[in-house]
Amino acid sequence: MSDIALCRPTFRLNGEVRGLAVPAGRRLIDILRDDLGLMAAKKACGIGRCGACGVLVNDRAVNACLLMAWQLDGLEIVTPEGLDGLPEAAAIRRALIEENAFQCGYCAPGFTVALIGLLRRTPRVSEAEIRSALEGNLCRCTGYHSIIRGALAAANALESRRSGDKQ
Repeated sequence: MSDIALCRPTFRLNGEVRGLAVPAGRRLIDILRDDLGLMAAKKACGIGRCGACGVLVNDRAVNACLLMAWQLDGLEIVTPEGLDGLPEAAAIRRALIEENAFQCGYCAPGFTVALIGLLRRTPRVSEAEIRSALEGNLCRCTGYHSIIRGALAAANALESRRSGDKQ
């Protein structure tokens, strides 16, 4: 084990500063689930194609299976467990529920993370922008129409809230 390079990244995770000593090549998804006990980001494809392991990194949706420990230093990471602290989360979750967007729920955290990342960066979005932001997320149960409807409803609700705040 002594030949494995350790790194000691310090980053903010769900609002709390964390420091670790882990092998430099350890994936964030493994750190979250195995080392820190955060299970909402799912370990699925392992190659960045399904979105089930989605987390926010500096307000952008990122696949945790593609981010290595040596890359974590100084990052702001929000896992699905930490989404409640973000103002967009409640509106997105409510809209997805109202549209019956998910059946089994396995993909729900990844889709929610992707939508929050999009709406934090681009408050006014088109359906095409939503579809583009969700391209890396797979759902095997529901299909995508109800997810798209929920995303559009959430974007409209957030826009209405912002417009109401300005008046």
